[in-house]
Formats: sequence, structure tokens, C-alpha cells
Amino acid sequence: MQQLLLRLPGHRIYPKCMNSNTMLTTFKMGGVHPPENKLSAKAAIQRLPLPKQLIVTLGQNLGVAPKLLVKKGDEVKTGQLLARGEAFISANIHAPASGKIAKIDDALDASGYRRQAIFIDVTGDEWIEDVDTGSSIIADLSVSKEDIIARIKAGGLVGLGGATFPTHVKMMVPNGKKAEYLVINGVECEPFLTSDHRLMLERGEELLIGISLMMKAIDATRAIIGIENNKPDAIEHLRQLSSKFSGISVQALKVKYPQGGEKQLIKAAVNREVPSGKLPIEVGCVVSNVGTAFAVYEAVQKNKPLIERVVTVTGDGLAAPSNFLVRIGTSVSELIQAAGGLPDDTAKIINGGPMMGKALVSSDIPVVKGSSGILLLKAANSSRKMPKSCIRCSKCTTVCPMGLEPFLLAKLSKLSLFDRCENERIMDCIECGSCQFTCPSMLPLLDYLRLGKQKTGNLIRTRK
Repeated sequence: MQQLLLRLPGHRIYPKCMNSNTMLTTFKMGGVHPPENKLSAKAAIQRLPLPKQLIVTLGQNLGVAPKLLVKKGDEVKTGQLLARGEAFISANIHAPASGKIAKIDDALDASGYRRQAIFIDVTGDEWIEDVDTGSSIIADLSVSKEDIIARIKAGGLVGLGGATFPTHVKMMVPNGKKAEYLVINGVECEPFLTSDHRLMLERGEELLIGISLMMKAIDATRAIIGIENNKPDAIEHLRQLSSKFSGISVQALKVKYPQGGEKQLIKAAVNREVPSGKLPIEVGCVVSNVGTAFAVYEAVQKNKPLIERVVTVTGDGLAAPSNFLVRIGTSVSELIQAAGGLPDDTAKIINGGPMMGKALVSSDIPVVKGSSGILLLKAANSSRKMPKSCIRCSKCTTVCPMGLEPFLLAKLSKLSLFDRCENERIMDCIECGSCQFTCPSMLPLLDYLRLGKQKTGNLIRTRK
């Protein structure tokens, strides 16, 4: 799997902020400005019809995979618990539709590895009891802190920005720590992706109720929604809605990648810096994605588990770049077909965006909780050029948002010097790809950084 070097044509739009008195903020260290290519920004969210079969993989969260509870031949209903997260860092998995368990077998995931999965032959959409499937908006903020966290855990919620860290764990602020701010990531700085943008526009009130519930869960009195100013409609819409909610504000941000990173967003939104090796709570912050906040609303107010999410399907040459509300386990090929079909000249199908996404080995990969987008690219925009020798220009160091030396870390990783990688803070790398994007020698820096992080992480865990 290779990270793409984005060299696509495109324009950047930096509209003036709606209120001339509003100051735009951003993080200071590093960053780049890749072409945005938000082709599906105007495409309203469409509900994708249920497929004939769903493939629900078990490893959909950061941490330990949940324990399987069903077997071949079982009949299941929509929302029924299929696997229970029994470890501290784990997450439940539920049936995305009603049907019959065809088999328990391995299936390819987005990384190209085979993982244990539940194959469901879909027969309909019959929900379990106690789930509110209606369209009316509920705003019951009297739910206790403990119940909010319990319902989030029961619903199997994870971070929908890509990290898939179990949300209930993030809501459990450690003893001795204080969450002053809930920082909501509405940045969506990855080129092409627009699922969060559309969610903010179309489900803004539910999103704000979810934020209010999360604030209560972590005992925070303030929430800041960070949105880059290339989404002026979302900024204006949520500002109007948030005036009705206590403690919630919207911060317009300058456009700069990778502003969606936790540490970069905290710096941009509240001007605090998270120390190396530490978590956001060390500076009084908890960070969550807008998709996760909406899922919290559904889990707490409607008792609805995380069985579907919004996925952007886009790319140069695609007939109808779209945003789909899709059930977990649906094949990527079905999303592509719904967006107009696979163009003949498609060279790569990317899971995610072009900066941090990875090429899929097949379009038959199922959608998982962490699937934010599917990107189709032609050969001219996805092929790698032959790498040349490093010219010591230091561009990779200049754009690194973590203050690292990517050229050095890549070399150390290539030489398997993982002890030195640790000393040079490779574990601080957020894998944003800014270094590779800006490298004039076309060096595969991110590939080596990912390898180095994996090996160094294993070394650290073995030592402990």
C-alpha cells in the first residue's frame, strides 16, 4: 500500500470570513496547501439502498477486537449485538441490517490483510426493540453523565475521523485531570473529502445536541467547533444554531493541511500546545470529530448503535461525486456503482483521501466504521515518479507540523535503526504526508516513517 504524492490540478478558494471582525486562526508549525478538489461539496447526503450481503469485519476499532457472539445460521435483526468489546479499549459491533449469518470467515480489509468477518445475507431492515428510528429530533439533556458514557459504549462508537479510538474511553477523563474544552473537528482538511461538511450542513441541530451530551460526559463547560474558512456555509449555519446552545462556539480557521490533526487543531482553536508523547487532556482538551458527535446524539437520544456512516465517493473522471449514508459492511464496489460506476481509466482506488489514504487491492473491500471516503484516481494523477537522491533542501523539515526531521527518520528506518528512531521522536509523527508531498526528489518518506513507527512501537511495547 502506497501513500499518494498528490500533484493534481485544482484551485484553492479562501473566501473572506462572514464577519469581518472574526479572526481566523491556525497552527503555526509546518503545514502545506494541497489542491482541495472538493468535487462533492454540493452533493447532498443520499441513503444508499441495502445490499444483498454485508461483510462486517471484527477489527473496526483501535485496540482489542470484540468477542464474537453469533454463529453461522443465526437470524439477526438490525442493531443486534454481534460482537462484544470486552477489553478496556475495544468497541461493540452490531448488525447493520436484518438477515441470516451466511458464514464466519476471513475477508480482506482496507489494509489488504484478511480479518475475521461476519457475512450477513440481508433479508430486510427489521430493527431490535427500543431503537427510535423516527426522523423527529430529540433534545433530552437530562441524561446523567454515567448514562451518556454507558450508551456510547453500548452503541459501539469510535472516532469517525479515522483513528477509530473507542469513544466511551475518550469520555472517561482520568482522575486528577480536568477537561476545560471539548474541541470538535469540523476541519476536514484532507483533499476531496466532504462527508463532514455535508453532515454539518444537513444535521447541524443533532450534531450540536451530541456535542452538548459529550460536554456533560466530560464535565466541560466550553466546546469549540473548528471549521476551515473554505466552508463558509457550514460556519454560518452552525454559528446560527449554536446561539441556542450553552457553551458552544464556532471558530473559523485558516485553510492549512493537516489542521485536522489533534495537536494542530488544539493549537489553532485554543492556542495550547500538547507536549511530545502526551494526550490532549494534558492541556485540558478532549478532541472529537463531528461524525462522532452526531453518532453520540443517535446513541444517547435514540438508542441507535453505530451501524452506518456518511462516506464520500469522489475522484477525477467519476460521473457523480457523492456523499452516501451507508451501512457498515457494504462493499466499496456498490458505492462506486451508485456514483456512476468505475471509469475505464481508473488506476487506483484509495481508502480515504490522497494525503493519508491507502490504495485498495480490491473494490470488494467492505466499508468499516473508519471509512470516510473512497477516491478514484487516473494514472496521470496517481503514479509515482522515480525517486532521486536527497538534495538536503530541508523542505520536509520546514513543513512537518510536529517539528521532526523526516529525511533523517526515513533514513534511520531504512537502516533499521529503530532505537535512534525512538530518540528522534518518530512516535510523534502523525503520518500526514506533508513531507512526501513537498519533497522535490520524490522520496517515499511517508512509507519509511510508517514502517519506522510500526517497528519502533513494537520495540517500545516489548520493552514494557
